Amino acid sequence: MSETRGAKIERTIGLFGATGVGVGAIVGGGILALAGVAFSSTGPSALVAFALNGVIALLTALSFAEMSAVFPESGGTYTFARKFLDVRVAFGVGWIVWFASLVAAVLYALGFGAFALLAIRTAMEARGSEVPAWLASRWSASALAVLATLWFAQGLLRKGGGGGPWINVAKTAVFALVIAGGLWLFARTPGKESFASLKPFFAGGAGGLFQAMGFTFIALQGFDLIAAVGGEIKDPARNIPRAMILSLGIALGIYLPLLFVVASVGVSPGESIVALGREQPEGVIAVAARRFLGSFGYWLVIGAGVLSMLSALQANLFAASRVAFAMARDRTLSPVLGNLDPKRGIPRLAVGTVTGLVVLVLVVVPDVATAGAASSLIFLITFFVAHGVNLLLHRRMDAARMPFRAPWFPAVPLVGGGCCLALGIYQGVAVPVAGAIAAGWLAVGGWLYAVRFAPRAKAFDASTEGSDPELMRFRGRNPLVVVPVSNAANAASLVTLAHAVSPPGFSRVMLLTVVRPPAEWKPGEPPPSLLNMEAVVREALTASFAAGLAPEALLTVSGDHWGEMARVARIHRCEVLVLGLRSVTEQTADPQFDRLLARVPCDVVILRAPRGWNLAKTKRVLVAIGGRGRHSPLRARLLGNLRRLAPLETTYLCVLPAGAAAEEERRVGRVLRARVEDEMGGEAETVVVRGGDPGAEIARRASECDLLVLGLHDLGRKRRALGDFAARLARETTCPLVILGHRF
Repeated sequence: MSETRGAKIERTIGLFGATGVGVGAIVGGGILALAGVAFSSTGPSALVAFALNGVIALLTALSFAEMSAVFPESGGTYTFARKFLDVRVAFGVGWIVWFASLVAAVLYALGFGAFALLAIRTAMEARGSEVPAWLASRWSASALAVLATLWFAQGLLRKGGGGGPWINVAKTAVFALVIAGGLWLFARTPGKESFASLKPFFAGGAGGLFQAMGFTFIALQGFDLIAAVGGEIKDPARNIPRAMILSLGIALGIYLPLLFVVASVGVSPGESIVALGREQPEGVIAVAARRFLGSFGYWLVIGAGVLSMLSALQANLFAASRVAFAMARDRTLSPVLGNLDPKRGIPRLAVGTVTGLVVLVLVVVPDVATAGAASSLIFLITFFVAHGVNLLLHRRMDAARMPFRAPWFPAVPLVGGGCCLALGIYQGVAVPVAGAIAAGWLAVGGWLYAVRFAPRAKAFDASTEGSDPELMRFRGRNPLVVVPVSNAANAASLVTLAHAVSPPGFSRVMLLTVVRPPAEWKPGEPPPSLLNMEAVVREALTASFAAGLAPEALLTVSGDHWGEMARVARIHRCEVLVLGLRSVTEQTADPQFDRLLARVPCDVVILRAPRGWNLAKTKRVLVAIGGRGRHSPLRARLLGNLRRLAPLETTYLCVLPAGAAAEEERRVGRVLRARVEDEMGGEAETVVVRGGDPGAEIARRASECDLLVLGLHDLGRKRRALGDFAARLARETTCPLVILGHRF
């Protein structure tokens, strides 16, 4: 079955389903696994630890809600980072968010296996049957975990969603019944007896309380998964914030009273909840429920544990597949993961890849307790990043354009981000191996990005910036384009091209005029060179004003024209240098020209066009491709801006030697199609021909076009030149010519 690329997943999840994603991930698994750790660290004040974590989670959810309402796309924290930060940083954020969701899925899958085996063993012991040794094996838990993962994966391959509504309703009802039974017993117990087990309340002091917070914050993680699937939620500006607040409210509405009844009436007279937590770290709630509800209460908690682990597994599989889909869509993961099933609109390969990775970890590394600590650490780091991005959102976007605004800005991101950072640092110190795992995963991701994903990710990012220049403002970028002008005939064309490379309103264009000091001149009379420069600047500014543009102007005096251009580009941190190509014979014979190209550490755009050429009237573009694609980001940004101005008919052309094999032609065709996907969103024709003279073939096809785009000759690291091939095409073609050189 064929799959569609670049398509969008339909919005099919309503408020109930979105809330179900959060409830499915938050409620149950964390409290059952971590209540014992909290009680053993701080005693009954575990209630305070969870309440404080709830406040931090609420502040974080408010930051997520603001950003999700503005950018209701799948990907969560990765998508927010992608909008406001450099593509490399965004990849790092997405990589660790993906890792955290994968490990969370592994943990909950193993949790299901452990609870299911516990239920089987308990039932067999109650009936007097002998428990087989294999039921106590960790491989049995892993096998059940794999089966559960595959079961939910096939469900995600058939339909969207992931909240598991019936599971959520069932486990919430079970917890409500346990809480009701505990509160009924508490009300019937004399006051002194019911409160006796709550003393000492802060059994571990301030240090114990903070330790409990650090270990249990992950129990409230899950609201962020709603943002991770935001591209599938209907009416996202209203439903995403509500779903996040509702899911957290439901979780805290269960957690706090449950912890209270466990600490108050769930311990035997004279017994300490601290001791019970240390003795039964994973089963403290089940044991407590048996003490005030009998075996019925015990089985209720076991059942709730099984349901909770399943729903959290399902939610994390769902979210991890959507994070992978979002990253693949932006080329920061393999683009094939961004394909959609045309029939169901589901990213099948993303779901399959996530499932395969989870199963692999389950089989190879069944003991993932330390990885779970790393997951908690990574979530805290990504939440800190999310708060930081929210601050950037408020700084770089008009408040009137934000569909949802949280109260108490900037206290929400500042306090929430500070708390997440503090807990993350504590987690890294308390569990140093967690920090090592996180660093190792980042190192692997950095290597993969550098050798595998970076070229296509940069090109796609540049194309996106060209098509949507507002991204420059989100990222705080105000790139400078320097345009040396010395010839009135091409000044207007150069200024127009400069604004196409970096659009007005989001960048700066500086007209540079270098005046040579006169060897001799009469005082009281302006030097001839200055008069000529005045005419050039006047022409350039007139053309700019006519187009509604307002460039800056800089006039310097230097006897070294080429060296001055390089100096200005360096000291002003120029991003793009736009040059005009005079007589090709004169330019290529001047070694200073190639020396300039090798000296400026920025992108270079060279234009050869007739006087009066209007870039806005360009309709047909021929892009000649050769080499390793280092010019791809600059070309993508230029073409993206041109597409934004007017529709283009673009052809990517590669000319192979006459003796090239058919397999080589097919391989080059695949490469060209990939570049078109990255640079033009697939909206261009690709042509691969075999001929004896590439220059003649390009010149022939260029005669039918409005613009020819080439790349500078790449001589290696920090070396580039115009090259004989480009010079030849400049001589043999009449259509406007743009030659691109990538930055070092």
